[in-house]
Amino acid sequence: VSNLQISPDGEWLLYTVSQLDSVRDRNQSDLYLARWDGSRTIRLTYSPESESNPRFSPDGRYVSFLATRGNQGGGPQVWLFDRAGGEPEKLTEVRGGVAAYEWSPDSKRLVLVIQDPDSGSVSGDSARRSARPIVVDRYHFKQDGEGYLGNRRRHLYLFDVTARKVEQLTTGRYDETSPSWSPDGRWIAFVSERGPDPDRTNDSNIYVVEARPGAQPRQLSDWPGPDGGRIAWSPDGKLLAYLQGSEPQFYAYNMNRLAVVPVDSGSPRVVAPGLDRAVSAPQFTPDGSAVLVLLQDDRAVHLARIQLAGGQVTRLVEGRRVVSSFDVAGNGRVAVLAGSAVEPNEVFAFEAGRLRPLTAENRAWLAEVQLATTEDFSARSADGTVVNGLLTKPPGYRAGTRYPTLLRIHGGPNAQDQHSFSFERELFAANGYVVVAANYRGSAGRGAAYQRAIYADWGNKEVQDLLAAIDHAVALGIADSTRLGIGGWSYGGILTNYTIATTTRFKAAISGAGSALQSTMYGTDQYIYQWDTEVGRPWEAKELYDKLSYPFWQANRIKTPTLFMGGERDMNVPISGSEQMYMVLKSQGIETQLVVYPNQNHGLTLPSYQRDRLERYLSWYAKYLKGGQP
Repeated sequence: VSNLQISPDGEWLLYTVSQLDSVRDRNQSDLYLARWDGSRTIRLTYSPESESNPRFSPDGRYVSFLATRGNQGGGPQVWLFDRAGGEPEKLTEVRGGVAAYEWSPDSKRLVLVIQDPDSGSVSGDSARRSARPIVVDRYHFKQDGEGYLGNRRRHLYLFDVTARKVEQLTTGRYDETSPSWSPDGRWIAFVSERGPDPDRTNDSNIYVVEARPGAQPRQLSDWPGPDGGRIAWSPDGKLLAYLQGSEPQFYAYNMNRLAVVPVDSGSPRVVAPGLDRAVSAPQFTPDGSAVLVLLQDDRAVHLARIQLAGGQVTRLVEGRRVVSSFDVAGNGRVAVLAGSAVEPNEVFAFEAGRLRPLTAENRAWLAEVQLATTEDFSARSADGTVVNGLLTKPPGYRAGTRYPTLLRIHGGPNAQDQHSFSFERELFAANGYVVVAANYRGSAGRGAAYQRAIYADWGNKEVQDLLAAIDHAVALGIADSTRLGIGGWSYGGILTNYTIATTTRFKAAISGAGSALQSTMYGTDQYIYQWDTEVGRPWEAKELYDKLSYPFWQANRIKTPTLFMGGERDMNVPISGSEQMYMVLKSQGIETQLVVYPNQNHGLTLPSYQRDRLERYLSWYAKYLKGGQP
């Protein structure tokens, strides 16, 4: 369940329900409505194509969404559902598709985010046309999921709903994102990087522009790091709330704080500057005195209210759960999308300080399965640092019995293992494993200093923290020290490589989308800004690159049978990183295997590949931790 929206009058909740289908190999997503009082649920769409980005029009007449219906390969368009009845109607017909959109307050216009059109194919015989050569002249020239970046940019366009007319609002060699209409419909706020070479800075800012062609944008924020997120207008249209990020050099360790800026004149300011936790998704309360946010805090995400005067922070929805999103109606009603380790996301009404369930989309499935038990733990690293994480025990766990145990490492590193539903953890537990998930230094949820502790020092403190977590599970009498496995994806795969080059105690490893010879990632992945600012250029920082590459240079220390995996077209952590580590193990006669998923990027999108990956996980761990028994 995702994409929660509340109707302007607060009477209906709009959301999507997605299901993976590994037989037809697609992710099916449909639109649903639920009444605030819980009396009725309506499924709106049944099409084989998925719907996304649902919105209520401000007058309540329409439900809009993005879909590629009948336009496969041409990009999504905006569709309309008249709530009085009838079939959905395609509203836009934009070349290349619509990336995002928002309604104007009077429901007469949309602001669209559209990428500049592709220049097309090489001219000539249509039967033998081929794609144009890729010409690269940008500093940041590639991005996972998008491929090589030319000079096409995303701009804002105005769309008249009645006339079906599109007019371009912004231009230039910049991208504009996150548009937000002012309450009177006169202005549109947006986020953009507009330095001399935006690729070479980590400095986005907040702008406003009149909602008329030819208007010139005006910059409102001036923090040298990233300003952005979802921009919220105060009810009186005088203030904008947004997210102010960390200093630009902490690109990979960013922690957003709530900031506000006057629209007419005045300086931006951070609200609650003493709050050492990341916030997101700001929305003003109807009276404009406070801003509601999602507050990330040590394995949980809360709904919180921050007062503009004084910066007082009040946690409204807390506990060992994760609030994924929320929305506020004009009458003050608040709808919440939340879940826990044993409850996949559902929609709730937040009233009288409590959550009242409004959907039960996962109830039937939950009735058919037996779930694991997930609990908090705290360990102490070699240097005394407290490391927090989650310990998942199999169904039917018997105290006093030691279990084969998997140390599963989250990616990021700027992320956290948290009290949300994890199918992966449940699958491992269902197969008899204890799962240890540690929020090593570099993880989110513990404040800025904890996140930045690994700056230009990868594979050091994190490995200490991971080993402390597994030691803790052994000391509790839960983990069998002779049957330990390790694995992760992305930075979790990278840390897997670091760890198996540090210790031979793990009997099986799975490194997904990882790397080790870090100098070869320079110019081949999408993180050129981070390489230059955090680590330095390889020819100027050779010793540091060698230090950060110790899993490759000390591969003779690795004895752990390791499965390497990745997407063929991954530009985040290119498959070459896994190929290199596979080869260094193979050349030494260490048991290893490489699995490459064709035409996949950093995240696998095909359900059949997602299922295949899980099956290979179970098979590899069973082979070395259970004597081959599933």
